[in-house]
Amino acid sequence: APAPAAAPAPAAAPAPAAAPAKPSGPKGTIFSTPNYDAEADATILRKAMKGMGTDEQAIIELLAKRTTAERVKIKKMFTTMYGKPLEKELKGELSGHFEKVILALFRPAIEYDAWSLRQGMKGAGTDEGCLIEILCTRTNEQIIEITKQYKLDFNRDLEKDVISETSGHFKRLLVSMLQANRDEGLTTDRDKARSEAQALYNAGEGKWGTDESKFNHLLSLRSYAQLQVMFEEYAIISQYDITKTIEHEFSGDIKRGLLAVVAASRNRPEYFADRLYGSMKGAGTRDDRLIRIIVSRAEVDLNDIKKVFFQKYHKTLAKMIKDDTSGDYKKMLVAIVGEEPFARD
Repeated sequence: APAPAAAPAPAAAPAPAAAPAKPSGPKGTIFSTPNYDAEADATILRKAMKGMGTDEQAIIELLAKRTTAERVKIKKMFTTMYGKPLEKELKGELSGHFEKVILALFRPAIEYDAWSLRQGMKGAGTDEGCLIEILCTRTNEQIIEITKQYKLDFNRDLEKDVISETSGHFKRLLVSMLQANRDEGLTTDRDKARSEAQALYNAGEGKWGTDESKFNHLLSLRSYAQLQVMFEEYAIISQYDITKTIEHEFSGDIKRGLLAVVAASRNRPEYFADRLYGSMKGAGTRDDRLIRIIVSRAEVDLNDIKKVFFQKYHKTLAKMIKDDTSGDYKKMLVAIVGEEPFARD
């Protein structure tokens, strides 16, 4: 990379900017139903779709309060009771973004990630943001399972598809992520962090041009815990936070990918809060991203995400969704998210 014309002003202190506190309390917004009865739910859905018109409100109220595992049971029970696939019935009754959300809710997490990656790469153009969001934030085990599911569902090799749809250093970063080889331990080594922070500095700010491979190597392999120590040491050596260096030394998709790794390692709920805000700010709505994050994080950390969102953007996630969407689509997303800023203990 060419040397920058002018470096950004040094940070007042080497420590990273204060991030919103990591939330406590319930992490998701959807929880298991005690004494769950799939037969009763299948009956409710059948009634909502039977005859003239569709009772969308009944569908919203039911599915927004059921876990993915419970919805999978509903799907099987519906076909058992009525002799026809539930998804086909829903497709016949619903449309638009509302239909997209409802169908997404019936996909188990790994299957939904695999499906989302395929949607992001098939046809004209590639949704690089989707590839980054999934491959740069999931655990080793999740990535291994997503790769298997992708092959099972589409009879395609995920790594080969990523290689064919991306290029350059961005392609290398995603291929590194697909190896599912990150150290996931919690122990840290301060001396190693200091040495590798110096190596990062030498590969970026400390030379003419940028050695992208060193950033790829360390940000793909080191544990999140070790990365935090390395970033602390980097700020001492450089006087900049690592994000400032990445923004300065990189551009395009590789910059977005590396920043996602840093963000996910520091505060994953904040990363997704920023992605949600970006999906709705300005003209238009990036609906695929909005749906994907709400659905995929609902049982994982959506309450945490809501809390960070409220702290950072001074409005509830539900309020921004209401301002940016409409109709049953809006009602469904708000029902999953919940109106309150965040749930407490």
